[in-house]
Amino acid sequence: MTTLDELPIRDDLRGLSPYGAPQKHVRIALNVNENTHGIPEEVVDHVLAALGSAVRGMNRYPDREFTELREHLARYLSGPEGTIHPEQVWAANGSNEILQQILQAFGGPGRSVLGFPPTYSMHSILAAGTGTRWIAAERDAAYEISVPTAVAAVEAHRPDLVFLCAPNNPTGTPLTIDVIEAVYDATDGIVVVDEAYAEFMPDDAPSALTLLPGRPRLIVSRTMSKAFAFAGARLGYLAADPVIADALRLVRLPYHLSALTQAAAIAALQCAPQMLAMVDEIRGQRDRLIRDLPALGFTPLPSWSNFVLFGGVEDPHRTFEALLAEDILIRDVGIPHHLRVTAGTEEETTAFLEALGRIRA
Repeated sequence: MTTLDELPIRDDLRGLSPYGAPQKHVRIALNVNENTHGIPEEVVDHVLAALGSAVRGMNRYPDREFTELREHLARYLSGPEGTIHPEQVWAANGSNEILQQILQAFGGPGRSVLGFPPTYSMHSILAAGTGTRWIAAERDAAYEISVPTAVAAVEAHRPDLVFLCAPNNPTGTPLTIDVIEAVYDATDGIVVVDEAYAEFMPDDAPSALTLLPGRPRLIVSRTMSKAFAFAGARLGYLAADPVIADALRLVRLPYHLSALTQAAAIAALQCAPQMLAMVDEIRGQRDRLIRDLPALGFTPLPSWSNFVLFGGVEDPHRTFEALLAEDILIRDVGIPHHLRVTAGTEEETTAFLEALGRIRA
């Protein structure tokens, strides 16, 4: 059988590993930060009706500009902190495709993107896939990023793009709005704020969306995979100056959002209150993990996301395997003496804590 090394693959891709979390059939899956609460039945019925209508028109290409979807996304993003207009919104098949399109338009050979590991591993993988040089900058203690640290990194490397994860994945660490503002002021490049977990932040925490007016190089990326329990539908989106969408039109594939994806996402957004009703419960289980893990001898980090990274794990691999033997799957993200667990339902959280207690004992 031919091996990958025998193919004329690009030199800069040789030796790299693809992104991927373990996919195992287990009783409790708390490893990829999904919304484990599922979609309410009344929303399922509404989405199915929308899909049925879309199927009848599948002999035609979908709306290339996904006009109605952009209108619903803009309405969802608008609020007391400001109005987002449809022309400011762009969507794709998951936020990963959003980030890839951004790198295709603004990165590439001879250009660089700055990030702050440990952070979402797809940032560096997408950089490699687009031939964009990845620059890893240091974080402060407890995985935080201060204004001086962020500005110093930007000034030292002068990247073409900066990726900020707010809150950060895999640590859950908050990123304050003043850091984003300072990074934007320190660079002439594109600043991307990955807000995949924005709905799980405290209600009074401002989003980077509030910084968009007057900042045409700022992009705020979001997803429907997490809070909206829509991971299988693959719908990511961004808000930015309308000129950003013009740039992405140059690199997107024709009709990149299927009619089914558009119909399902619109139907879900029409039911946003029902879809987001479980967010408070998930935050409650996240806070429960942070509260209860120390009693088991572990050190959880503060989290504004739907997961918790916890330290004090003597042997992460052994603990991971011991939990797997209990039919519970969490995530080893490669940070020494740490593991990450998604905040699941109350029953799932209880099962995880009890199993971890038995393993610790």
